[in-house]
Amino acid sequence: MPPVTHEVKNQVPPLEGYDVFSADVALGEALAWGFQANANTPVLRTHDRFGNRIDEVDYHPAWHALMRTAVEHALHALPWREARAGGHAARAAMFFTLSQAEAGHGCPISMTYAAVPALRATPEVATEWLPRITSTTYDPRMIPATAKAGALCGMAMTEKQGGSDVRANSTTARALGTRGPGREYEITGHKWFCSAPMCDAFLVLAQTEKGPSCFLMPRWLPDGTRNRFHLQRLKDKLGNRSNASSEVEFDRAWARLVGDEGRGVPTIIEMVNHTRLDCVIGAAAIMRHTVAQATHHARHRSTFGRRLVEHPLMQNVLADLIVESEAATASMMRLARAYDGGGGEQEKLFARIATAVVKYWVCKRTPMHAAEALECLGGNGYVEESGLPRLYREAPLNGIWEGSGNVICLDVLRAMSHGPEVVHAFLEELAPARQAEPRLDRFVAAVERDLRDADGLEARARSVVERLAIALAGSVLVRHGQPAVAEAYVTSRLAGEHGVAFGTLPRGTAFKTIIERATPAVG
Repeated sequence: MPPVTHEVKNQVPPLEGYDVFSADVALGEALAWGFQANANTPVLRTHDRFGNRIDEVDYHPAWHALMRTAVEHALHALPWREARAGGHAARAAMFFTLSQAEAGHGCPISMTYAAVPALRATPEVATEWLPRITSTTYDPRMIPATAKAGALCGMAMTEKQGGSDVRANSTTARALGTRGPGREYEITGHKWFCSAPMCDAFLVLAQTEKGPSCFLMPRWLPDGTRNRFHLQRLKDKLGNRSNASSEVEFDRAWARLVGDEGRGVPTIIEMVNHTRLDCVIGAAAIMRHTVAQATHHARHRSTFGRRLVEHPLMQNVLADLIVESEAATASMMRLARAYDGGGGEQEKLFARIATAVVKYWVCKRTPMHAAEALECLGGNGYVEESGLPRLYREAPLNGIWEGSGNVICLDVLRAMSHGPEVVHAFLEELAPARQAEPRLDRFVAAVERDLRDADGLEARARSVVERLAIALAGSVLVRHGQPAVAEAYVTSRLAGEHGVAFGTLPRGTAFKTIIERATPAVG
């Protein structure tokens, strides 16, 4: 035998071929916490036993466990804490994962993450608050933020007279001295929706002499006493029940101006865009979770002498659900990457329009997707213990948060009206895939013709935005997706070989390949 000149020893085998979920103890615990947090909903305590106003909300320990996990892993602050490429994309993947365990706690996590760009508009406020809200210490105690190592930020914009038309808000702000960014004001009014009322501070819109303005309102005053921030009631909601949405009254509540007077909407729009990104992530997470439940059930359930997943018609339904889920995930990750800003001005323009486009479509598809996945389990899926009813109730939420469908479509038109460079940035994103896939090219060409026809464009806005979203998802899948999934998406969604309901993929679809890659390897 020739001598061995080079023998590799003591090397670690590749980490591959294992189930991500079953190997993740923390995620499994979080899933149990999700059930507990929704079964034991928040309780409002307006006064203590002596009659003093306290305006606090009690949560089940499972809620705090979820929040602590999210904060300690920087899901509320990762891109702001680590100034390196890919921060928003990495955070999106993490938020997507934990959202599958429980969606409600994502609200304060999302708002804290999104508050940072708005607060940066006023250095006097940012210097004080950013170290607190980017901390990875979760401290739920109701004490002044100055005594805490970490803080969370909520938001209060919606009023009784309307949510989307914030210029109609009646809440007012009065300067306590010198006016301007970072200065002190008193705010009086009522908010119909105040998200996550246990937070340490809130971004609030209120009217000044110059119009709607943005303020940061802490729960505690500088002297250590409670701010005049009074919770009226908690909302009894369809879903998202672990999260305490509330009505709140401001009785000359103390706050500091963020940005310039009269510029509240432009100041807060960056926060809105980031929370819209999180709506996409949350919706895509629901799709992925329902796919996991449906495929797992079909893999183990037997009907008429064989596994449910072996029946051709069920294969069509499952594959169709998976294709939609993968398209949502791919679109979500591409959108998150745009927030990392690696492509300069072109990428910013793309993010401006793509956020609204993707938010509209992914959130619109989620409720019907959840309903079809629930049906895959039959009666078992209709029972609370399956977890599907909670996901079904959760499904419409992201389509309403941060702008319902019509508002989002109008925002797309508004972005397009700022100049041809916005639409150009979006179309440039599609260009490489158009060259590789003629069916995508024909689909986009038809959308371009529709965009050039300005007559009655607002009435057609939903149709236009829908097709822009489908084109974007198709382009991402063509370039980066699994071939069988990409082919199924292009053939069905772009080439029109698809019915109205899920389960109408055309003949020749690689059902088994698509299903195998999406089925959890459990049991």
